[in-house]
Amino acid sequence: MAGHSQFKNIMHRKGKQDAVRSKLFSKLAREITVAAKLGMPDPNMNPRLRAAILAARAENMPKDNIDRAIKKALGGDAENYDEIRYEGYGPGGVAVIVEALTDNRNRTASEVRSYFTKSGGALAETGAVSFMFDRIGTVEFDASRASADDMLEAAIEAGADDVTSDENGHEVVCSIENLHEVARALESRFGEPRKSGLAWRPQNTIAVDDEVAEKLVRLIDTLNDNDDVQNVYANFELSDAFIAKMSD
Repeated sequence: MAGHSQFKNIMHRKGKQDAVRSKLFSKLAREITVAAKLGMPDPNMNPRLRAAILAARAENMPKDNIDRAIKKALGGDAENYDEIRYEGYGPGGVAVIVEALTDNRNRTASEVRSYFTKSGGALAETGAVSFMFDRIGTVEFDASRASADDMLEAAIEAGADDVTSDENGHEVVCSIENLHEVARALESRFGEPRKSGLAWRPQNTIAVDDEVAEKLVRLIDTLNDNDDVQNVYANFELSDAFIAKMSD
C-alpha cells in the first residue's frame, strides 16, 4: 500500500536486530492484551485477537509470550490503554496517519508532535488527512501459498475487492465489513494467513524526491520506534533507485 508497504519492505530486507525485535514483541503483546481485554479471550470468537495473534506468529513471537499477553488481560491487572489516531503532514506535504495504544495520552501526543515538528512537518487535527485514505480490511499470505491467479480467483469468490501479488506475497483487500468472511474463506483454502486486519490505504500517492524520501523514512522510523505507536501509514511513493539504495 504505497508508502506504508514500501517502507515496510525496506525495513524487512534490512533485517531485524535484537533490540528492534524486542520492541516489536512488546507492541504485539500490547495489542494482544488489549484485544483480549475488549472481547472474548478465544481468538476463534474474537477477530481482533485472532488478527493480533497472527501478526505475532508472523514475527516468530514465542507462544509463551502470546499466552502471557492473553493471561494478563484475563487477570485484570493489565494497564488501561487508549486507542488514538494522530494525523499530520510530513516532509513534502505527505499525509501521515499514526495509530497508537497508550496509557498516557499527554506523553504520546507530545512525543508524536515533536517527531513531526523535527522532520519539518506538523501534526494536524483528527480528520485532517484521513479523508485521503480508505479504511480497508487486508489479508496477507506468503507468495509460496498460491499463484497470483489462484489467489485472485479465490479472493474474488470470497468477496474481496482487490489483490496485489509480488515476490513479497499476496495482499488481499476487502471492505472492513467482509474482512472476517474473506479471511476465513481464504484460510480454508490456503492455510493460515501471515496477517489479517484493518489498515488505511491512500487513495492517491505523492512521488517524492530522494531528499524528501530520506526525511520521510527517518520520520516513520522514529514514529515506529516509539513504544506507543502501533501502525504508521502515509501517501508517498519512493523511487526504485531510492528503494535499491535503502535495501543495500
